[in-house]
Amino acid sequence: MSRQAGSRRSGGGGLGGAQGMNATASLVAAAVAVILGFFILRDINNDNDTGGSTAAPETTLVTDTTLVAASTTVPGPTTGFKVQVVNAAGVSGAAGDMTVALQGLGFIVQPALTKSDATPKQTVTKVYYFSGSEAAAASVAASLGNVETAPMPDPVPSETGNIGEASVMVLLGTDLAGKPLPGQVPAAADTTVAPAVAETTTTVSG
Repeated sequence: MSRQAGSRRSGGGGLGGAQGMNATASLVAAAVAVILGFFILRDINNDNDTGGSTAAPETTLVTDTTLVAASTTVPGPTTGFKVQVVNAAGVSGAAGDMTVALQGLGFIVQPALTKSDATPKQTVTKVYYFSGSEAAAASVAASLGNVETAPMPDPVPSETGNIGEASVMVLLGTDLAGKPLPGQVPAAADTTVAPAVAETTTTVSG
């Protein structure tokens, strides 16, 4: 009787040890599973963070440039009176060229004349006027580069001794003979920049 009881007690102890080993193995497996799950979730979150980010917007500024055509502005009247160009420079055709240039500015100009024999060769251009035509003379003088103006001399220094219906005379000197009018210098281009218009391009990583 005592041997059988001892044998039973010994067998029960062995079963309990096996059950303890199984419980420990289960705990270790569970811990490993938790750790693996943590790493898997972390990798997934990192992928989502990288894929969902957006690049900084690309902004392009649009400017509007406007070119203004060259123009000549005469600072005074060009009509209501007539102009006579008299060549005192000794340069052939110079008075005719200036006549055409002044007509291009809107002045009414009579056919060119040459200076009188008594009039010496001029090195400086002057604008002469009859009484009451001061404003007209100033406008012509400004178109020539603000040359000097003065009352009409007596006798009139033209080959005919008069200037017909004209009330203003340009006594052309060598300073402007054969040269473009200073008032015809092309105007500078005017560039305007419109308010910046932002064109935004957003790049999304796939």
